[in-house]
Amino acid sequence: MARDISKVVREVCLSFPEAEEVLSHGSPNFRVRGKTFATYVINHHGDGRIALWLNSPEGAQRLYTQAEPDYFFVPPYVGPRGWLGVQLDKGVSWKQIAKLVREAYEKMAPAALSAQIGKTIAVEPPTAPMAATQIDPLQSRRAQAVLKATRKICLGLPEVSEALQFGTPVWRAGKKTFAGIYPDKQRLRLMFWVGVDRQGLLTRAERFSIPAYMGHNGWIALDVTEECDWDEVYELARNSYRHFALKRMLAALPEP
Repeated sequence: MARDISKVVREVCLSFPEAEEVLSHGSPNFRVRGKTFATYVINHHGDGRIALWLNSPEGAQRLYTQAEPDYFFVPPYVGPRGWLGVQLDKGVSWKQIAKLVREAYEKMAPAALSAQIGKTIAVEPPTAPMAATQIDPLQSRRAQAVLKATRKICLGLPEVSEALQFGTPVWRAGKKTFAGIYPDKQRLRLMFWVGVDRQGLLTRAERFSIPAYMGHNGWIALDVTEECDWDEVYELARNSYRHFALKRMLAALPEP
């Protein structure tokens, strides 16, 4: 059976004593007794990388990123703490990757567990390429169709522009975001501001949920993975736009 990068990553990371996989912020984290030693990240905020972020020993980040910047990088968030980013599809051998993962594991594991490892696992390299939609779910046929239709609705409003925010498209009324599209746990969602008072009413329907990070500010997420009521999307987009638009934009807003 063909094996892709994700399968080989798990073979390596779960080969160590008491290693476990936990989903955190949408990415697999590999931990030992509650401490993370590796995170597997695909296309983080649109960077296009298939990578491991490793809680590497002191000095490793500087050594590898300076010597081989085509393969190694300083990851966001955890980089200032010395973590090392390793690109998995650029030619670094899996023997070296396994060695680096082991070093990260040994940094975090109790000495008694590290002593049980023995010889570092030898894995066969991946034999199957990752599909474009595995790297960027917005490349799927369904996502592209939803993106095209949502773009038409949003860009039809006065003074709206499209931008990337955390690697996914958003639409802005002037400088303020009022709508967005993003993949979430194998689902495709559109996001709009509706106000905190309407969130409870909308989430009575399964297609609606409160998104992470922005939900407490009155945002709602609409699941459009399989079907979509475009009249509903139009109303959500228009109402969200009205909340953020300037007076001159509202004056130019045509009647529905």
